Amino acid sequence: MVGTLRRAGFDVVAWNRDRGKCDAVAKTHDADVARSASEAAAGADIVLTSLADDAAVRAVYEAASDGFHEGQIVLEMSTIAPETVREIEPSVRAGGATLLDAPVSGSVPVVERGELLIMVGGDDGSLERARPALEALSVKILHVGPLGTGAVTKLAVNALVHGLNAALSESLVLAERAGVRRSAAYEVFASGAAAAPFVLYKRAAYEDPDGTQVAFRLDLVGKDLDLILELARSVGAPMPQAETNREVVRAAVATGLADADLSALAVYLRGLPG
Repeated sequence: MVGTLRRAGFDVVAWNRDRGKCDAVAKTHDADVARSASEAAAGADIVLTSLADDAAVRAVYEAASDGFHEGQIVLEMSTIAPETVREIEPSVRAGGATLLDAPVSGSVPVVERGELLIMVGGDDGSLERARPALEALSVKILHVGPLGTGAVTKLAVNALVHGLNAALSESLVLAERAGVRRSAAYEVFASGAAAAPFVLYKRAAYEDPDGTQVAFRLDLVGKDLDLILELARSVGAPMPQAETNREVVRAAVATGLADADLSALAVYLRGLPG
């Protein structure tokens, strides 16, 4: 995100809980570095946060609260529960800023190309003020409703993506065990009715799991599925496939694949006995 915003001409001040990561990103992309979360927020017209989970979001927003100020737009772009979005909103509003939940669909290569899909919950006027920064990162911005609906929509999207990941992994291993070359099977998947964008852009990861960059960790898939099923229970939505997918992902993570790409679900299934 820092690199894409810098290439679009934005001045960027970076902060990360891991200072070493922050310094490396800032050096690569000629960005400034803040000494604290509150300092980063204090100097910004637009704040973007993208963090691993709900606990990280709560901690960072508490640390940044002194930096929120009048007229500022704060874009929370993590995959978190809608309740967490509403929980952090008072600290943003107390400083005079406006919070939008603006999670994204798309992994590292997609954001590097500025082709994310961004789903936004919150005030429409504030979205228009933040739009130039969001447009630098995205190919499409969808305003889905009031605050919290961005987070809801993101969980629904990820339920679908993680379902595709599980189905694709199973289908690929099925074809392989029945004697079809991996690349040949994938060519069929990528050429027919099932050729969703996910199937197309994850091809290298499935065909060469050891030689492809991790785009989204498998342990974060498990985190997502926990959030998805928590939301499903709260609204009474049956999700039997997501329940099964969570158990399979948990089993894969337990074998040591936590830091592997989500496509490593196929690696896990490949290693199971028949």
